[in-house]
Amino acid sequence: MAMSAAASARGVNRVWWRLPAPVRRAVLVLHVVVSAALLGELWGLVVLNLTATLTAETELAHSAYRLMEQLIFEGGAPLSLTGLATGVVLALSSPWGLLRNYWVFAKLLLLVGVILGGVLFFTPADLADATRDGAAPAARQWQQVAVVASGVVMLVVATALSVLKPRGRLPWARRTRT
Repeated sequence: MAMSAAASARGVNRVWWRLPAPVRRAVLVLHVVVSAALLGELWGLVVLNLTATLTAETELAHSAYRLMEQLIFEGGAPLSLTGLATGVVLALSSPWGLLRNYWVFAKLLLLVGVILGGVLFFTPADLADATRDGAAPAARQWQQVAVVASGVVMLVVATALSVLKPRGRLPWARRTRT
């Protein structure tokens, strides 16, 4: 969709820089693949967490918590940071902008929320240590389930925002018409 001369003169839909079309498409594909993989990984963490929380077998719980720890460092961290980086690049190189439309800004906040939730509140290593000698873990197990389940919800909302692209601009991005 071409930008009108009036919109261009007012600075509306200004783009920081333009990526060549093949590069933009490659970044877009990478962003979609990484985002889908992150959603799948978080769903896997929900399943592993529920398994560890609901089982009476402490060895199974211990193994599940150890696997979660590996998945986070070898999957979740690289996927979430790649998703964040590609999303910022796509936003800054498109008319949507990063801080212009509600839906783009909301996606940014949701992904940052997923990352912060994982870093600050998701601690499967502590629960793996607690179950090492066959002891039952603390009551914190349900908190761990809630952290990854809320991450899944946040990523589903971000996906819906990407698909639906609801209208609305942030207050500082609105331009008055003269």
